[in-house]
Amino acid sequence: MKTCKEMAEVWNVTERTVTTFCKSGKIPGAIKDGRIWKIPDDAKKPVDGRVSSGKYIKQAVAKEKKPLPIGISDYVRAQSEYYYVDKTLLIKEFLDQKPLVSLFTRPRRFGKTLNMDMLRAFFEISDDDTSKYFKDKAIWNCGEAYRSHQGKYPVVFLTFKDVKFDSWDMTFAKISELLQEEFGRHMELCESDKLETYELDYFKKILGGQANEVELSSSLQKLSKMLTEHYGKAPIIIIDEYDTPIQEGYSKNFYDEIIGFMRNFFSGAFKDNKNLSYGFLTGILRIAQESIFSGLNNLTVNSVMDEEYDNFFGFTDSEVHEMLDYYRVLDKEMELKDWYDGYLFGNEEIYNPWSVINYISKGCIPQAYWVNTGKNEILEDVLKVATDDITERLYALLQGERVIARIDQNVVYRSLSEDPANIYSLLLVAGYLKIPKKELQADGSYLCEVSIPNREIAAVYKSEILSHLLQIGAITRTTANKIAESLYVNDLKKLQTAIAEYMDKTISFYDAGAEGFYHGLVLGLIALMDNQYKIKSNRESGDGRYDISLIPREKKYPGIIMELKWKKGLAADELETLAEEALIQIDNKRYDFEMREDGIENILKLGIAFSGKEIKIKTE
Repeated sequence: MKTCKEMAEVWNVTERTVTTFCKSGKIPGAIKDGRIWKIPDDAKKPVDGRVSSGKYIKQAVAKEKKPLPIGISDYVRAQSEYYYVDKTLLIKEFLDQKPLVSLFTRPRRFGKTLNMDMLRAFFEISDDDTSKYFKDKAIWNCGEAYRSHQGKYPVVFLTFKDVKFDSWDMTFAKISELLQEEFGRHMELCESDKLETYELDYFKKILGGQANEVELSSSLQKLSKMLTEHYGKAPIIIIDEYDTPIQEGYSKNFYDEIIGFMRNFFSGAFKDNKNLSYGFLTGILRIAQESIFSGLNNLTVNSVMDEEYDNFFGFTDSEVHEMLDYYRVLDKEMELKDWYDGYLFGNEEIYNPWSVINYISKGCIPQAYWVNTGKNEILEDVLKVATDDITERLYALLQGERVIARIDQNVVYRSLSEDPANIYSLLLVAGYLKIPKKELQADGSYLCEVSIPNREIAAVYKSEILSHLLQIGAITRTTANKIAESLYVNDLKKLQTAIAEYMDKTISFYDAGAEGFYHGLVLGLIALMDNQYKIKSNRESGDGRYDISLIPREKKYPGIIMELKWKKGLAADELETLAEEALIQIDNKRYDFEMREDGIENILKLGIAFSGKEIKIKTE
């Protein structure tokens, strides 16, 4: 008889999955001895509908299960028509702490908009009985002290998640349209006998889309005053993805205009506004240095480094396990964890919710789903300003290592060009890094060990690096395709030609004698080949040598060893001699020993010499 742990190793599933099989009676002969399940040695792994065919899973889900809420940010619809992960205890935690204004900073697609709409649906006064949307949720079991807040507040709700335009004029027009719609949600004010004539005139001006920039910048302040007068209770103001237009302003050169508007807009809503019960904002960055929240001493910031609210954005391990069990794909738990887990919010390990629901709904096929949900401007900007030190650290991160970085939570978008070292702070809050270890410094920043969270984010890095190399001309699409094709069909000769083309392009583009060349070279190889290879390098800058080993992850691929040598001012015959020396050195120093010990017999050896922009490659 075997234990659940032993059988989990045999079946390549989690121990929890085997325990679930036992509890549900799906393993014939399994018996419980005290608190331990014992399983016959010859027991067969239950099929239980757990097939890898995406088509079957999607058909089964469509017939038997609720669909997953891909792209659904409407709480009422999400919890009634789709599989909903209950995050309503966020309401309890908020009501326990009662901060006046809360800012939640999390990466995109981590459930910020859905959570904010949940808060709106819970707190907002409505003609309908909206308590029915919460009676089967966790918050309803917390007692009358919490239920008494349901449906008792006027609410102002704005989401800026789609305010992505190329100019300030277009951005302002969209913000005006959003405010027009939100004022339209409060048409009861038009009939109110508690408002002054000038207030009604202002309301109608916004409703008609006739307000100028100055008038619109005070709209939240004026609307909150009118709602307080009408209802006799100050409203809750919710601003979702407040920094989306700010990021667009940074990348599209209207930064000063958007910052100037937002400063007045938010100041009227949240600073010394007596007509405010509570305020909520979400975004990616905390932009304190821009004085958007200047003087706002009632703002409570909850970032990815804070323990409060750490399990309410994204999915926890238990929530993912329950979801996989519901869709009968528990055997995919380890794969899903490898690809989409690994974020650390406060002390909680978190899965990317967007990727998890896409993975399950698309037949449990692992892909980089998150990368397709928006632009990766932050990574693009990092590669544009990357120093040699930063490039080397990116290389280390992609090899699965941890690097030391100082994290400043007050970093702003434009600080990247002022100090490239700020990239780690931006990458962290945007979801491209996690912090396994941190230490608070005297200046309020953190000295941290950072690493890449999971396989999906590693794939995003590689995709962006490859796009960058293509964009700047360090490599051509033809060469990249040739490498991919030769690996796919295991054509050693074609692979050799493709690598030679890559080396030639790289050396021609970069300054071949500089450290940046080496780092760019290896980063490119990782982007091109890391799915098939583990890449090791041993730089020795003294004599210019830099040998690179590409160790195949599967035995069907050849091993690749490159020995690089360079000298200044070599003639063609001298360059050929140096390349020959590099090739001989691979054999003399037995660089292939490790690969052959691992059973890799097919090894491609490349002796590469270059001088200035000239290159010569010798192979066996």
